[in-house]
Amino acid sequence: MVSIPLQPLAQRLLLNGLPGVGPVTVRRLLEAFGNDLSLALAAPRERLQRIKGITKNAADSIACREFDWAKELSETERLGFRLLTEESPSWPVSLAQLWDPPLVLYAEGTQVPDARSVSIIGSRHCTPYGASLARSLGRDLAKEGWWIVSGLARGIDTAAHEGALDADGKTAAVLGHGLDLTYPPEALKLRRRIVEHGCILSEFPLGRPADRQSFPQRNRIVAALARTIIVVETDVDGGSMITARFAGDLGKTICALPGRADSPASRGCHALIRDGATLVSGVDEILQELGESRGCPALPLATEAPEHARWLRHFAGGTAHDAESLATAAPCAIAEAAVMLTLLEIRGILTRRPDGRHERA
Repeated sequence: MVSIPLQPLAQRLLLNGLPGVGPVTVRRLLEAFGNDLSLALAAPRERLQRIKGITKNAADSIACREFDWAKELSETERLGFRLLTEESPSWPVSLAQLWDPPLVLYAEGTQVPDARSVSIIGSRHCTPYGASLARSLGRDLAKEGWWIVSGLARGIDTAAHEGALDADGKTAAVLGHGLDLTYPPEALKLRRRIVEHGCILSEFPLGRPADRQSFPQRNRIVAALARTIIVVETDVDGGSMITARFAGDLGKTICALPGRADSPASRGCHALIRDGATLVSGVDEILQELGESRGCPALPLATEAPEHARWLRHFAGGTAHDAESLATAAPCAIAEAAVMLTLLEIRGILTRRPDGRHERA
């Protein structure tokens, strides 16, 4: 059993390294202990088990605290990685959309994706046509100033990253394993290039190998970081379909490229199109979905007027509000808060989340 760290970052690092404990468990701990993780870590096993959703295994893991967070912190610094939490200035604001955001992010590189990000994803077993298309999309979108987010896997992911680098653009790879590992091994050279032009991200402790659970967990971050998800080639049971489902749950635009009717590599894309994804055939149609055209980035609908400050300060740090909660925070009448939410959404300053609440765009 290790000691309970005093720093909130180290507390998150400790919980992140415990078996059977993940973002959902920690969310329940935060709710039960008034956002004080030190109280959660010090709680007896019996108290933990009384919390709804905390399993016996999770309670045992938290009570035992068998993870050397100090060694993890030291090794992370030695490798030149950064540790980000929701309190970090460079934490991607878009992750606030997730009900289960990462406890920490291990980051290699000096930048992280901003609001101008798209995800290009697809099969590891893609066709030469699909790889070529993903590379050209990554290149052309990067030329227009968009971050290209993908997963560093073989096939479509690799082609998308390479396309962004062809244009000297920014690209981010989200890993399904510890940041000190590289998979597939042949991606090491590409990884080094990505670090120079963007970043590598992972929520998993150092040394954690990839498994059947870690890749779907990774995919929710890929979906959350991007404004639009672009699926180039995938079969109906491919991992990209999981990412697309996450994106749909988050209210993201999903674009899919059609392929040959008899090609297994495109069956997933065809299923997505059938179910409502936007059919696109090239970068111009994708930019149209993003509200742009080549060489003409979308203009902001409005700048923040001084009279908006009273309202917008309540949305700091990714905080979301509905009319009732904003009326309590402001304070004001619920009707006045509802009108202001609608006005700020029309002006493009706020955006509506899938749960109906609003957050900063």
